Amino acid sequence: MSVDIATVRRVAHLARIAVEEAELAKLQGELNSILGFVEQLNEVDVTDVEPMTSVTPMTMKMRQDVVSDGGYPEKIVANAPMAEDHFFVVPKVVE
Repeated sequence: MSVDIATVRRVAHLARIAVEEAELAKLQGELNSILGFVEQLNEVDVTDVEPMTSVTPMTMKMRQDVVSDGGYPEKIVANAPMAEDHFFVVPKVVE
């Protein structure tokens, strides 16, 4: 896959990046190099590779999944601009 000058111009516009006309060809080459590298990665056989969450072997810390109210509703709504009966009060947005 390769990108043309029109695609580079469109990507720059979507990214809100100001690119001079003289820089478009250089940027096109850089984007094509990046896409070439990604295509090389697609050729790697990863069928027997386990998904991992970290490069170092570690187990995820787990906690019991229990339902609770937190036990301190006053602290939760303490910094709210408006609260009533331990609930946040927000402006009405739907009529």
